[in-house]
Amino acid sequence: MSTIKSQRGGKMDREARGVLYMVATPIGNLEDITLRALRVLKEVDLVAAEDTRRSKILLSAHGIKTPLRSLHEHNEKERSAEILSRLQNGKSVAYVSDAGTPCVSDPGRHLVRAARDNGIRVVPVPGACALPAALSVCGFQAEPFLFCGFLPPRSNRRRRFLESIMEEECSIIFYESPARIRETLEDALDILGDRQVMAARELTKVFEEIREGKISELLAAWPGAGVKGEFTVMLQGAAREPAVLSEREIGEQLLKILSEKGVSLRDAVAEAARRTQMPRKKIYDAALRIRREFP
Repeated sequence: MSTIKSQRGGKMDREARGVLYMVATPIGNLEDITLRALRVLKEVDLVAAEDTRRSKILLSAHGIKTPLRSLHEHNEKERSAEILSRLQNGKSVAYVSDAGTPCVSDPGRHLVRAARDNGIRVVPVPGACALPAALSVCGFQAEPFLFCGFLPPRSNRRRRFLESIMEEECSIIFYESPARIRETLEDALDILGDRQVMAARELTKVFEEIREGKISELLAAWPGAGVKGEFTVMLQGAAREPAVLSEREIGEQLLKILSEKGVSLRDAVAEAARRTQMPRKKIYDAALRIRREFP
């Protein structure tokens, strides 16, 4: 039986076949891949990939000719059984997602679970990931943090989720698609208040863009249409000592803003949230109660 060799501390260790390697790949720039990842991808018997077309570009760029087999969210259960059989027969397999680290908002969990349940060794080969890449450039205290993956795509479910974490003091990090980024930030502004946020898109790519400011500032500056590239968003957590106003004080704030600016109640609520740093939803709910009591 042949072996895969690795260099550690000047000595050659042998890793027997029948091992599943979870290999991180670049999130944009093809140079962002480790020497170990390249060696593993070259020496395994098979590379299972979320998208064989994208993975073929990566392998070809580094002169790697290992056979590819697709494994994605739509075929993961049945394809995992096939790959498990190969592993049980002594073959070595590497799994790569489209970009970044497998199982971090990407497929691979079912394959890992099947391998571990059947006594197959599963080895991480770490590397690129959008989450730590964004953390490294955020510029504000981000630890501890809550990573949420992709938020629910439908607004009502997304808003319920944001309401469930609105009191979290840790930073909130999530991924979002360009098609939903504006709606998601609007929901966050409504429910969480006008917090500090960093939004990064196209990380490590030619058109990489990183913006930071209040949620309202990003919404005002960023066009809603035509934006491309997946986002990594980091929101500051709830203040340790958030502003707590009574309904009377909220009413006074709203009346002051309405008289100053002559705006709608909705706009007055948004301005009160900005001034007090209280979640807009809390101010709006209080405004509705005041309106019912004093029509």
